Amino acid sequence: MREQSPNKYIALLERYVPRRVGIAATILMLLGSVGFGVVRGNHLDELIATLSDARNAAANAAGFRIASVTLNGRKQLTQDEILAIGGVNGRSSLLFLDAATVRDRLKANPWIAEANVLKLYPDRLQIDVTERTAFALWQQDGRLAVVADDGAVLETYVSRRFTSLPLVVGKGADTRARDFLALLDRYPQVRSVTKAAIFVGERRWNLRLKDGLDIRLPENDVGNALAMLSKLDKEDRLFSKDIVAIDMRLPDRLTVRLSEDAAKARDDLFNKANAAKKKAGAA
Repeated sequence: MREQSPNKYIALLERYVPRRVGIAATILMLLGSVGFGVVRGNHLDELIATLSDARNAAANAAGFRIASVTLNGRKQLTQDEILAIGGVNGRSSLLFLDAATVRDRLKANPWIAEANVLKLYPDRLQIDVTERTAFALWQQDGRLAVVADDGAVLETYVSRRFTSLPLVVGKGADTRARDFLALLDRYPQVRSVTKAAIFVGERRWNLRLKDGLDIRLPENDVGNALAMLSKLDKEDRLFSKDIVAIDMRLPDRLTVRLSEDAAKARDDLFNKANAAKKKAGAA
């Protein structure tokens, strides 16, 4: 027999609430306190990882350990890199591996355009990837990056193997380079001497040649301008002349700016010619 509490409300609870409810409430309070401590102490990720490892260990013991991995389509990335990106490690079990999550992790990497993950029970994993190809070096605000032909930034560190890629400069050049460089390839006389293609105002292109010559291309009819440049260089060796800039932005004319030495020599020649004319007139 329980001694009745002098408080009538507590007495009612003791009378109508089953005895084991108090035990259950105490257990729930303890579990809540543990959960609060885990969250408060930033141990939630650690707890989840521990539970996941325990689950995978049980599955591996039951025969679902990943014994072999078949990887197709890789070129730039190594097998270890791809597995690490996908979150697959020595503790992973095939039974609890989420193929969709692995695929999403792989596609989040800029080198990987497409990915497919197959679980072949009981112990085989197959991963098929389609990698992007390094297409050009892109420079903006003094920073250099390796980009794919769709503009995706593949690496912000340019290793020696990528130094021979074409250089494009300016905001928007990363996504517009594919079409422009394809057009430039049709004129090898110009492409072979081009050092960089510069996208100006997100509207038109300039060319910087290897000898420092700047060519300002028009916004429209770029193909015709490149054809004219190619023809002038073949017939008159335009790119070998002592000039520093060619302006083709106006549709009806081509403007050439001489170097300082060439301009001085031209002025001296012009002055001599005028002096000779004056002398002949005075005689």
